[in-house]
Amino acid sequence: MTADIDPSRRLSLRYFNLFRLIIGGLFVVVGDELDLGSEHRLAYNIAAFGYVGAVLALGFPDMTRRFGIDRVIFMQGVIDLCLLATIMWASGGYRSGMPVLMMVILAGAGLVAEGRTVLFFAALTTVLVLGENVWRYLKAAQPTDFFQVGMACIGFFGIAIVARLLALRAKANASLAAERGRALAKQQAVNERIIRDMQDGVIVVGEDGRARQANPQASALLGLQAVEGLALVDVDPAFDTLIACGATVDNRLLRLGPGGRLLRCRTVCGEPGSAAAGETLVYLTDFEEVQRQMQQVKLAALGRLTASMAHEIRNPLSAVTQAAELLTEEKRTDMQLRLARIINDNAHRIERMIRDVLALGRREHAEPEAVALAAFIDELIDALALRGEDERAIFAVDVAGSLTLAVDRAHLHQILDNLLTNARRYCSGQPAAVRVRAELLPTGRVAVHVQDDGPGIDDNTRAHLFEPFFTTHPKGTGLGLYIARELAEANDATLELRTSAAGAHFVLTGSCRP
Repeated sequence: MTADIDPSRRLSLRYFNLFRLIIGGLFVVVGDELDLGSEHRLAYNIAAFGYVGAVLALGFPDMTRRFGIDRVIFMQGVIDLCLLATIMWASGGYRSGMPVLMMVILAGAGLVAEGRTVLFFAALTTVLVLGENVWRYLKAAQPTDFFQVGMACIGFFGIAIVARLLALRAKANASLAAERGRALAKQQAVNERIIRDMQDGVIVVGEDGRARQANPQASALLGLQAVEGLALVDVDPAFDTLIACGATVDNRLLRLGPGGRLLRCRTVCGEPGSAAAGETLVYLTDFEEVQRQMQQVKLAALGRLTASMAHEIRNPLSAVTQAAELLTEEKRTDMQLRLARIINDNAHRIERMIRDVLALGRREHAEPEAVALAAFIDELIDALALRGEDERAIFAVDVAGSLTLAVDRAHLHQILDNLLTNARRYCSGQPAAVRVRAELLPTGRVAVHVQDDGPGIDDNTRAHLFEPFFTTHPKGTGLGLYIARELAEANDATLELRTSAAGAHFVLTGSCRP
């Protein structure tokens, strides 16, 4: 039964019993010096020794196990208050100071008792004090100060209620602290599990350069059984510059440890004034494994691209071959011209496909600059609208002259050329059918909008729009939008298709400065 008792409540009861034992000892030892029991010595001695005996009898843990803590507290409270009332009666009434001691007992009972027990104790104390005062008034026929006694009785209830509220608050705080402690312990266990199972190595280095903590992966990457406690400079001299005081290193490639494995290293120093001040976190990544994964990804992507290109080139190449064979047999001039046109169109289609693939390979060589959007878009539209003013009127441009976009100029030309060409192809052809505008976003980035009034893009097409070799145009290569998005990402920009009521709405978003 004691295992279910709140430890804080058990400790409070232990201190309360110690206080009661000290009070009982004072009654027995220095009662005469305190002028206690002056009116009824025998009754006082019986009450004093009975108080000490009750404290000793009910204070043992065996009583709590036998009767339960709530019953023991109830018996202690009733016995204490009754014996203190007896001592008060034997010592001259409330002027003996016993009501003050009763308040202390009530406060202690309020901290350890449960439910309404403390209010019962306050009511019992009030009845005992008022009863003693009435008995003294009736027997002695002398005036007594009922006002002071009444105030003391009110104080009994006030102290009991306040003590109970404080006990409830303390219990709630203790429960909250215990719950947070369990949550913290659980979170710590989860963090330790995550760190232990990480593919990257993590080492905590102290001010003395020794590894205080490390996960198993760090030991494996360095080719050691264990890293904790070792001076990292002794493991590899390259650690000396890596964990230099106050230095933060990002993605440095080093060969570390006895195995000489190529590792990508990153260090983070503890902030001055914090609990981690002077310590350094070292993150180790197996770069050889990263290189192998990158190579596998590149080979897989190359295989998919090669298969797609072979499939896409086969169709126009078959048309060229078939037209060339017919051309050698055909004698009619008009049919020869038609076959020659088929050969020319499919050859251009193959050439465009190869050009697009080559452009995709140049995405890694972006050289961003602050391109003035207004002038750049005007030049691009002028090149697209060579037929005259009617063609130029199809494009409505709303771009402030001060707006710039941080992007490679050649990449921007290819992105916008693709977007504007598609918009012109599918728009109605009316004036302002294609709207181009740019705006400065609250985040400081710039968004370029290209929107047309065409039939729009259905959900099935939208799902595959940016996939390579997907096209709805009979003469398209299916690489335009795919390459446009790749080039945008190479310049730390994004290209997305937004939902619109009519037509297609593309948005290119990027920084205004490199």
